[in-house]
Amino acid sequence: MRRRAARGAAGDAGEVAAPAADSSDSAQGRSPSPWRLIDLCAIWDAGVYLPSAARNGASSGVARRRLNEAEKLCSVREAQLKRLKVTRPRVLGSRERGRVPRMARQPPPPWVHAAFLLCLLSLGGAIEIPMDLTQPPTITKQSVKDHIVDPRDNILIECEAKGNPAPSFHWTRNSRFFNIAKDPRVSMRRRSGTLVIDFRSGGRPEEYEGEYQCFARNKFGTALSNRIRLQVSKSPLWPKENLDPVVVQEGAPLTLQCNPPPGLPSPVIFWMSSSMEPITQDKRVSQGHNGDLYFSNVMLQDMQTDYSCNARFHFTHTIQQKNPFTLKVLTNHPYNDSSLRNHPDMYSARGVAERTPSFMYPQGTASSQMVLRGMDLLLECIASGVPTPDIAWYKKGGDLPSDKAKFENFNKALRITNVSEEDSGEYFCLASNKMGSIRHTISVRVKAAPYWLDEPKNLILAPGEDGRLVCRANGNPKPTVQWMVNGEPLQSAPPNPNREVAGDTIIFRDTQISSRAVYQCNTSNEHGYLLANAFVSVLDVPPRMLSPRNQLIRVILYNRTRLDCPFFGSPIPTLRWFKNGQGSNLDGGNYHVYENGSLEIKMIRKEDQGIYTCVATNILGKAENQVRLEVKDPTRIYRMPEDQVAKRGTTVQLECRVKHDPSLKLTVSWLKDDEPLYIGNRMKKEDDSLTIFGVAERDQGSYTCVASTELDQDLAKAYLTVLGRPDRPRDLELTDLAERSVRLTWIPGDANNSPITDYVVQFEEDQFQPGVWHDHSKYPGSVNSAVLRLSPYVNYQFRVIAINEVGSSHPSLPSERYRTSGAPPESNPGDVKGEGTRKNNMEITWTPMNATSAFGPNLRYIVKWRRRETREAWNNVTVWGSRYVVGQTPVYVPYEIRVQAENDFGKGPEPESVIGYSGEDLPSAPRRFRVRQPNLETINLEWDHPEHPNGIMIGYTLKYVAFNGTKVGKQIVENLSPNQTKFTVQRTDPVSRYRFTLSARTQVGSGEAVTEESPAPPNEAYTNNQADIATQGWFIGLMCAIALLVLILLIVCFIKRSRGGKYPVREKKDVPLGPEDPKEEDGSFDYSDEDNKPLQGSQTSLDGTIKQQESDDSLVDYGEGGEGQFNEDGSFIGQYTVKKDKEETEGNESSEATSPVNAIYSLA
Repeated sequence: MRRRAARGAAGDAGEVAAPAADSSDSAQGRSPSPWRLIDLCAIWDAGVYLPSAARNGASSGVARRRLNEAEKLCSVREAQLKRLKVTRPRVLGSRERGRVPRMARQPPPPWVHAAFLLCLLSLGGAIEIPMDLTQPPTITKQSVKDHIVDPRDNILIECEAKGNPAPSFHWTRNSRFFNIAKDPRVSMRRRSGTLVIDFRSGGRPEEYEGEYQCFARNKFGTALSNRIRLQVSKSPLWPKENLDPVVVQEGAPLTLQCNPPPGLPSPVIFWMSSSMEPITQDKRVSQGHNGDLYFSNVMLQDMQTDYSCNARFHFTHTIQQKNPFTLKVLTNHPYNDSSLRNHPDMYSARGVAERTPSFMYPQGTASSQMVLRGMDLLLECIASGVPTPDIAWYKKGGDLPSDKAKFENFNKALRITNVSEEDSGEYFCLASNKMGSIRHTISVRVKAAPYWLDEPKNLILAPGEDGRLVCRANGNPKPTVQWMVNGEPLQSAPPNPNREVAGDTIIFRDTQISSRAVYQCNTSNEHGYLLANAFVSVLDVPPRMLSPRNQLIRVILYNRTRLDCPFFGSPIPTLRWFKNGQGSNLDGGNYHVYENGSLEIKMIRKEDQGIYTCVATNILGKAENQVRLEVKDPTRIYRMPEDQVAKRGTTVQLECRVKHDPSLKLTVSWLKDDEPLYIGNRMKKEDDSLTIFGVAERDQGSYTCVASTELDQDLAKAYLTVLGRPDRPRDLELTDLAERSVRLTWIPGDANNSPITDYVVQFEEDQFQPGVWHDHSKYPGSVNSAVLRLSPYVNYQFRVIAINEVGSSHPSLPSERYRTSGAPPESNPGDVKGEGTRKNNMEITWTPMNATSAFGPNLRYIVKWRRRETREAWNNVTVWGSRYVVGQTPVYVPYEIRVQAENDFGKGPEPESVIGYSGEDLPSAPRRFRVRQPNLETINLEWDHPEHPNGIMIGYTLKYVAFNGTKVGKQIVENLSPNQTKFTVQRTDPVSRYRFTLSARTQVGSGEAVTEESPAPPNEAYTNNQADIATQGWFIGLMCAIALLVLILLIVCFIKRSRGGKYPVREKKDVPLGPEDPKEEDGSFDYSDEDNKPLQGSQTSLDGTIKQQESDDSLVDYGEGGEGQFNEDGSFIGQYTVKKDKEETEGNESSEATSPVNAIYSLA
């Protein structure tokens, strides 16, 4: 297998060592042989035949087309890699990492990715037979179909082919046998079919023009080349002619025709003067695609030169010049006053009548154009008119294809590259100037020469196998398909019972050795043809390996790589891969096996290192090969050089620190401006840096650090700028003085090794802001003269500042002053606003106009206002400042406002109305504030917007607080949106009520508030009623009296207990003691020490929960509603009241009061 040396592909395909038999040099201490690298696209040299793909030709058409494209891209990629050399950013497929300094890491161009993908597609369809096996001929090289040759050179018509046995060649010319032996000038190269026609001994090349076709033949078949049309390049002389001066009226259109002599190929046309100075072209004067020179309108300055058409012929490299045209321009203004050249109304100033556009090319209002698929479509519209028209392009019913369309020749031409059927339709160009517009419609039809859908491929079968050849193409018109075998029409070939023709497909069944032949498919229409050769070969071959054995491949970590195992066999062998002798087949996951035998590892990891074995098997035997894979760490620059700016004479250090695989040899080199850097005595190169001493101007440029090993490379780029701000421009001069323009010219100062990129022109005026410089305009660094547009009534003075990448120069010395005449204002002040600062006023403000927009003395402003949507008269006042306050206005009503500029020369244009508003006030209260409580968990609030917002509502403020009797919780504040009219509160407890306060807000503040309370919960009525009574004075007095009686009762109980302790109560009880009664069953009630503790009442929390202290034995449990009570003799005859359900207790027990009546009876 042939291998290409392509350094850039090493990171993807790995590095391939010499076969094991050649690796003994390393073992003996000698330097090893140079590594050979596998290119990703090397499959085109090492591909194998796939009978299964051939048998399923109809379904593999798309893949076959991709293979053709991949073959071309792979060739392009290989050539590009050779040109890129070390400037290539990184090996294909390596990962991006880290930050990228300016110009440091450049992504691979798009063709790299396309080539890579299509090369991978190619792994499934290349058909190759080892050259030591018998095979029919295959054309490998041929000249292009339209072969144009230089008449001064010998003619070469290429035709090369391969086959076994080696093929012989013969030619036809104009479809007749071309007898080479009879012409002494014609010979055929040895072992090739290439024709050489020698004219050293005389002869005319034109005698050999015609259509040639090459035939390559061996005993297994005949292959054909394309029909090659040979033409001799022609560069005829320009006919001699005397041209009279062209007389034209100024402002009229003019076409100078070139009419070059017909050449082959067509010459390149360009226009110059007779003194070989190029003709300056712009949107007024330009060259058409046909070579003619078009003047949209002729001006007096056009006769300052003559005009000569030149034709450059490709093969002869000669330029022929036509006799020059001279112009005589008739004008109403005979003096070529340069001050009028930049006049805003140049044509009127010169007395040239303005005209609507008309088309010079193409003529009329409509035309049509046909283009072939894949070619470029060029549409052109050139119009005349005064002023010069602008050209715009459109497509009817859609947009222009932005990825393929571009404008040329000052928008006069539209080019669409690589045309497809979707680009057909109607296009139109619109030519317009201030006098009007006109358009031309071009109907575009896209035709197509034949192009492949399924190109026939070589078919290799084992005896007895079936297969098919498919030849499918498309075009417009639809192409016809003709089959041939060995160069003869299939109809006239000997019959073959194993062959069946079905339109664009030939089907082979039970093929035998006698079926070997070369088939040709010719598909054609009126726009061209395609010819393809595909042989049928019948072989019985055991598997064989086509690559060297025991290869060593070294690859970079995390890259995608491919292990090749090219093989051949017939019938088609089955291929399997194994790693380190393991029995499992490698396919799936991180591995992918292509039909040609290549094993792709999508991302290399350390564990992928090892020995890989590929085994090919068919019914005739098996063959195997081994590949050893080594995984290496990538080379990375982890500390990159950075852009630097240095003064002359200082020292600069550029860092470049690299991490790499220790088993690979690292080389660090430097480039300057992408060329190898010469390390002189002012530079010091170390392993991780480059130091430049005494920086000079010549050191400025880009520096690239290239860290490379045998397998990969990394690079980083930085730019060194040597300080040198430009010197100030000088010798400012004002010329071409006009009412509203002047030409400023200056001499540039020294750029100091950093090109001047821009010039900034500044001006100063002595009326509004004397001594203050303002930027006027900015120009490219390539100019030193500019026409400045000026405003009326300004006393100008100019200066120029030069700018480069380093910085700005000092300003130039000022120019002389130039005052323009006055005029009424052409604009009005901007940013007009009307806003209230108080509720009964409106302040009108605007941005005052500057000196360049005042246009005259005594600039003032006419301020007008009135209520919006009323018919009242405008109020107006003249103001010299930038604000005016309107008083006594209603609250927040809209006003129409106008501010018009005026100076001593007149008023400005009528201004547009601006809507302003008078001052805002506090809003009224929200309307219909409703509080609803659908359940114990939520409270819903609803309201309507205030009746009088009195301004722009900015929101609502909702304040709410929970309360339970006299206890009040923490207030919560919610800021709501101005459009919100609903709010939901989640209750934190089911007992407390809530008080809500809602107010609306404007910019002035919060307005009148409305307050509502949440309703009392139904099961809490008693508690709420008590809370209401508890605030009354009489109730407080009653409770104090009851408390005093209770205290007396407790004292009496304590005294009696200290006397005897026990009270017989059992016989007086109506019910037995409850299970919670802790006393003995002897019928006495014993006060224990716990009973001597002070009685503690329950406490009601804010959330309504009743908290009892220490004991449940409270007098609250013996209320009037309970069964227990004191008898008249003072004995306790009750029992503990059975407690209510927990839910009832939480609401009631805190509000129950101990009855004082029984206590009084007891005392009695």
